[in-house]
Amino acid sequence: MLDTTLSARVQVFLDKFEAALAAGDLDAAVGMFAPECYWRDLVTFTWNIKTMEGRDQVRDMLAHCLAHVKPRNWKIAEGETPTEAGGVTESWITFETEVARGYGLIRLQNGQIWTLLTTMAELKAHEEKAGFSRPLGARHGVNPGAKTWKELRDEEVEQLGFKSQPYVLVIGGGQGGIALGARLRQLGVPTIIVEKNARAGDSWRNRYKSLCLHDPVWYDHLPYIDFPKNWPVFSPKDKIGDWLEMYTKVMELNYWSNTTAKHASWDDTKKEWTVIVERDGKEITLRPRQLVFATGMSAKPNMPKIKGMETFKGEQHHSSRHPGSGGYKGKNKKVAVIGSNNSAHDICAALYEAGVDVTMVQRSTTHIVRSDSLMESIGDLYSERAVRGGMTTAKADLIFASLPYRILNQFQKPVYDKIRQDDAAFYAGLEKAGFRLDFGDDDSGLFMKYLRRGSGYYIDVGASQLIIDGKIKLFAGQVEEITPNGVKLDNGKELPADVIVYATGYSSMNGFVADLVSPEMADKVGKVWGLGSNTTKDPGPWEGEQRNMWKPTQQEGLWFHGGNLHQSRHYSQFLSLQLKARYESIPTPVYGLQTVHHKA
Repeated sequence: MLDTTLSARVQVFLDKFEAALAAGDLDAAVGMFAPECYWRDLVTFTWNIKTMEGRDQVRDMLAHCLAHVKPRNWKIAEGETPTEAGGVTESWITFETEVARGYGLIRLQNGQIWTLLTTMAELKAHEEKAGFSRPLGARHGVNPGAKTWKELRDEEVEQLGFKSQPYVLVIGGGQGGIALGARLRQLGVPTIIVEKNARAGDSWRNRYKSLCLHDPVWYDHLPYIDFPKNWPVFSPKDKIGDWLEMYTKVMELNYWSNTTAKHASWDDTKKEWTVIVERDGKEITLRPRQLVFATGMSAKPNMPKIKGMETFKGEQHHSSRHPGSGGYKGKNKKVAVIGSNNSAHDICAALYEAGVDVTMVQRSTTHIVRSDSLMESIGDLYSERAVRGGMTTAKADLIFASLPYRILNQFQKPVYDKIRQDDAAFYAGLEKAGFRLDFGDDDSGLFMKYLRRGSGYYIDVGASQLIIDGKIKLFAGQVEEITPNGVKLDNGKELPADVIVYATGYSSMNGFVADLVSPEMADKVGKVWGLGSNTTKDPGPWEGEQRNMWKPTQQEGLWFHGGNLHQSRHYSQFLSLQLKARYESIPTPVYGLQTVHHKA
């Protein structure tokens, strides 16, 4: 008797898809996709992070990749049951390629593939030592002269970078570099992370005193070790700093603090980098095969050049150098904060709490979303409610990754339409205070702004009410000139100030390549971040994935890694597998290497 259960129907579909791929029948395989379809591949087919949009792009990818990928064994994932809602059938799936095991999520509409996510879970014969295969640790029996775990670890620390070379050098020891280092450690890839600060976590500790994560704890776990269940929902910066320091130690990362990268050059004949670093005052030359910039999206300050800055009689600095509010308390100082995004709001709120006369200068519209409203919007994936409902961090990450960037704004817009309606009184109060609001170029809200430009928003944890109440003063307009005693705007207003804080954001990460390697190589790899959405600060053409992040660039052996804690955790898996494959000399033919359209 024909089994008509949903699971059986999905498996029949997967069997048919597998047969078409195995036969190399592109017409049959492509015909199983809907006319509007999206296939997002994280490494398995393309050795890239690439979204194929529409049947023609699916066909082209398969024509280039199918013969060497050899996908097979497509199954509903063990322990999972397909679901059906709103005319869409959804199922977690597993599959294999010639060299890897994959995991994914398929959505069927009218019996055809609407969205397909394929991700590399592990490389065959190079699986992580975990679970049943974890290292024993103890050496049972009689082992004359055997070295202890600590002795072996000490020996590695003494030799790597001196008697032996790292295969991967990660520049930047914040959350991105640490997460990637942990993944590479578990895969057995010799790696050194270099960090200019004295301790792991100092990139957080050294920021202004009031800094907290605005993302909730369920969104922010590092690989392998979750935050404890009593960890605060919004992590204070010093707790994050201590957690990162602990993590580097227990994950046994080769972490060189007090180390500054001075210069790097690529030898195309030897296929290796020469990187000169200064560690505790001593120059050391490293020769890695792969160089990863994990310097952070918020690490290269965008310090504006404004007429008259050199004439200012008071103190002025970028928000990344802001010492906190304590030094201004009780000194009768007037502080002007140029900018109206997260850092500007945090700094203004802390200064107000310290009794300082503070004014925010808003130069362009800003998207504001209340923290409670944002928490509610992601509650199905990242919340205590989601955890108790059986949602895992890994599964939540994949669900989020399965929505193609091309249509993600269509899912986000209704969320922010509802927020705007629910919080109408809040927004009315801000507008009455003179604050200029936006919800993104297409009203799709915060996350699309983040993906497109990495700026232009504030997650409200209290500063907005201070603006509404007039406790944080507000001026709107472009800064025309810095005068000896303040700020002059293009509308003729003058704002007296003793201190100016430039909360003016950060530059593209390829600026670090210009500094460390050369401006020519920075131009070769091009701008980092953005989708090519042709919205404000994200110029087209459409690219469909984050520019240059977590995937091959136009420069062999050069990679970028980072983003928020969620992205650092999630995408470190796929970058580490790309690096591991190269370390093991597994062929990695890259399909769809991104063209450089913008240099900065």
